[in-house]
Amino acid sequence: MARHLKVLRRLLGTAAVLLLASLVIFLLIEAAPGDPAEIMLGTSAQPDTLAALRAELGLDRPLMVRYAHWLGGVMTGDLGQSYTYGVAVTELIAQRFTVTLPLTLMATMLAVAVSVPLGVMAAARPGKAGDGLATVFSQIGIAVPNFWIGLLLILGFAVKVRWFPPGGFPGWEAGFGAALGALVLPSIALAVPQAAVLTRVTRAAVIEVTNEDFVRTARAKGLSRRRALWRHTVPNALLPVVTLLGLQIPFLISGAVLVENVFSLPGMGTLAYQALSQRDLIVVQNVVLLFVAIVLLVNAGTDALYARLDPRLRGRR
Repeated sequence: MARHLKVLRRLLGTAAVLLLASLVIFLLIEAAPGDPAEIMLGTSAQPDTLAALRAELGLDRPLMVRYAHWLGGVMTGDLGQSYTYGVAVTELIAQRFTVTLPLTLMATMLAVAVSVPLGVMAAARPGKAGDGLATVFSQIGIAVPNFWIGLLLILGFAVKVRWFPPGGFPGWEAGFGAALGALVLPSIALAVPQAAVLTRVTRAAVIEVTNEDFVRTARAKGLSRRRALWRHTVPNALLPVVTLLGLQIPFLISGAVLVENVFSLPGMGTLAYQALSQRDLIVVQNVVLLFVAIVLLVNAGTDALYARLDPRLRGRR
């Protein structure tokens, strides 16, 4: 019973955060300069034509009435219709999500696959060549913006050697290999800064756990350094890595906006950027709210995984 109450409290808390976030998103977007009707019709449009379009789009209604109407639509699954594209926002998001979701997953898996072994290697032999390599990689990855990394990847692997396409997305209907190939360079550009941070955290965590008493006790009982590292040190050092990985999701999402535009990918980031520049308010509101919901969902999953990795926390949740 107590466990069900905790789950219910968590769900209610998440719903309250989403409700507050929706209000903040709506007010901030409404405060942005520019008139959607004027952008759609042009500055030379007649006042009566602009007024008719505002009435058709519902922009002439009071602010909180429009917010309540939008929020009610979100709760019922009706996200409205795009001002610019003239189609349902749900359809737009579904199309673009098939690009952004694989891109983000590929970047996350690549960041973990690179950072954890590199951080462990650096911590296993501090001051050696592997440690120096990890330090150089983390410094470069943190210092260089992901869109610059994307441009360099295009120049090197798309223009020079032509291993991958320089941009665009053929669609999944063109074949899994072609679609995946178009996401390789963007996922690397998106993953490098995250991998750089994770490498540093992994190295520091492994070194800290190595100096713990239970690791020294295992070594004193005859366990080899390698087996102690992978059996005792690394599993316990992964706790802060998992926490940081969950916190990096917002940075992955914000980075996807730049990377998708560099590689001309028709993803959620590009959709949000184009909708904001065209004052397509209904699209921007729904995309940003979806990003917030994804971040909250990932953080909840991270907390659950953290509790599973650390049994001491299970009774506190």
